[in-house]
Amino acid sequence: MISIDALQRIHAASCSCASDGRVATYIPALARANPQALGLAIVTAEGETLAAGDAWTRFTMQSISKVLALAYVMTERGEDEIFSRVGKEPTGDPFNSIIRLETSAHGKPFNPLINAGAIVVSGLMPGSSPEDRSARFRGFVGTLLGRSDVNKDAEVYESEKSTAARNRSIAWFLKELDILPGEVEETLDVYFAQCAVSVDAVDLARVGAILCADGVDPVGGSRVLASRTARVCKSLMVTCGLYDGSGEFAVDVGVPAKSGVGGGIMATVRDRMGIGVYGPALDDRGNSAAGLDALRRLSDEFDLRVL
Repeated sequence: MISIDALQRIHAASCSCASDGRVATYIPALARANPQALGLAIVTAEGETLAAGDAWTRFTMQSISKVLALAYVMTERGEDEIFSRVGKEPTGDPFNSIIRLETSAHGKPFNPLINAGAIVVSGLMPGSSPEDRSARFRGFVGTLLGRSDVNKDAEVYESEKSTAARNRSIAWFLKELDILPGEVEETLDVYFAQCAVSVDAVDLARVGAILCADGVDPVGGSRVLASRTARVCKSLMVTCGLYDGSGEFAVDVGVPAKSGVGGGIMATVRDRMGIGVYGPALDDRGNSAAGLDALRRLSDEFDLRVL
């Protein structure tokens, strides 16, 4: 069992690794994050919460939201609706690559955790308008987190929306392939709002704990996801969760995880715990530099590997 003392010790040991990374600047609002910040949180399978450092600092989910969006649309519309349009395979390419859409014989995004696949998933969210679809998604996230005050960061949302030339290119190409449902700009609006949902490391740890228990919330005690949905999400996190660093992470840490350029990493260890990380200084693949170090230390010291 991991103690609070052990978590604080690992936090202290990993803090220096923040200097190995840089905060994201291609979304201007993200550039104002403190590059030295590091927060670690664990929610155990018994519902206990442990936190160290900047674990309560709010930040935007960014690509971590892709896992929750996948779970939401699977819940609302079913698995077949997604995977008739999106594959389940890793790419080995950066998260915002467009090349596979043009060269793949399948003619669809490789998986839901790259931007192309995630934009398709966002387009499948139910609702009467982009605002309604976004609000329903935040309501779903709130159900997982056990709180009603799940909001988007308006500044990050606007910053992301105004600097999204590549995502617009991806979305229009998806529309040309007849994969993207709905209007391009409306779908992108939902996608940007989804990425800008504000959470902290403790929130990520709680979702990770739900996944570790195959959909049962160990804090609240009720089932909040179908077991199949949780298993699909975890499988894709293993193969695709850390962009083009997913294979290296699987070897070094060995647990399902998903990162985001806001500095978060959400990890899950079957039947044991969920882990949330916040460290906005990123390596050259877009993953938290200090967060990766902390997860390696946790995995090594407490034998967390499930692979």
